[in-house]
Amino acid sequence: MELRPLGRTDLRVSALCLGTMTFGRQNSESEGHEQLDYALSRGINFIDTAEIYSIPSRPETQGSTERIIGSWLKSRGGRDKVVLATKVAGRGEATWLRKDRSPPKLDRCNLLEAVEGSLKRLQTDYIDLYQLHWPDRSVPLFGDGGSTWREPSVREEVAIEETLAALAELVRAGKVRHVGLSNETCWGVARFLRAAEQGIGPRVVSIQNAYHLTNRSFEMGLAEFAWREQVRLLAYSPLAQGYLTGKYQKGARPAGARTTLFERGQRYETPGAAAAIDAYLALAKDLRLDPAQLAIAFAASRRFVASAIIGATTMSQLKTDIDAISVKITPEIEARIDAVHSVHSNPTP
Repeated sequence: MELRPLGRTDLRVSALCLGTMTFGRQNSESEGHEQLDYALSRGINFIDTAEIYSIPSRPETQGSTERIIGSWLKSRGGRDKVVLATKVAGRGEATWLRKDRSPPKLDRCNLLEAVEGSLKRLQTDYIDLYQLHWPDRSVPLFGDGGSTWREPSVREEVAIEETLAALAELVRAGKVRHVGLSNETCWGVARFLRAAEQGIGPRVVSIQNAYHLTNRSFEMGLAEFAWREQVRLLAYSPLAQGYLTGKYQKGARPAGARTTLFERGQRYETPGAAAAIDAYLALAKDLRLDPAQLAIAFAASRRFVASAIIGATTMSQLKTDIDAISVKITPEIEARIDAVHSVHSNPTP
């Protein structure tokens, strides 16, 4: 498993990262431990979670993913062998996240409370990478309204400088080693970098955004930031929530699958999405490759990507996904992928 630098830090993370948002909802504690053990045995040293997980989030299961990772760390030891990343929720309506039941936002009070909760659930003294799950301001998120920017509907927002100053406190206290962004825009990345240059707080080291065959919008602007500024991408959903495996084509709803259980696949069922997915499935078949492995290998092969985040509900899925690391995206394969992309460009936000 290739290890890559995380931004300008001394941390090196595996080219694949284990995503864990199913732990505590679709996966039990013992299943989560089994996945973590196997991932570590295959050379994955990077684990990603969030305070709001498991997903779909609800009061009864919020924090369950961090608790499962925490019990695994306690039982296995070796905290120094893993790079642990979690995320604090941005502005929203999940009032169950905070003790006073107020809506979360990215101010000092919320950040300090959130990090203490994550540290307790994870049973650790420090977090290697603390990420802002989504911005405090209004931006297109998770397929809601597509990917087109509109004038903000929320006028109140915490200034980026205030958020970064609070994160600086956490770094000075030793509770957080490095900070990152998620679901962020070019403007947001630029403002965080400028604030860091002004001495307000730590320099962000990564950005975790969606990136996969049917959504390569990161390449339009953000990829240059990622490469030139060494704020590399942590590519989430490289399988487009499983749609690029083909299991949902022609309206199929396999038992136990996320879209079947939770009806959360709307961002992958936009006009043109099915045709694009069909084209990539046909390409994988012609190349005699597993479609999941083709999709993951593509995301992990980009030079602006530090790590591609994979997630699974079964061990067989996890093994297939990790085996993608042995698939090489040759110039010939890349040319064929680009040919499909030129016809079916970014149909899913």
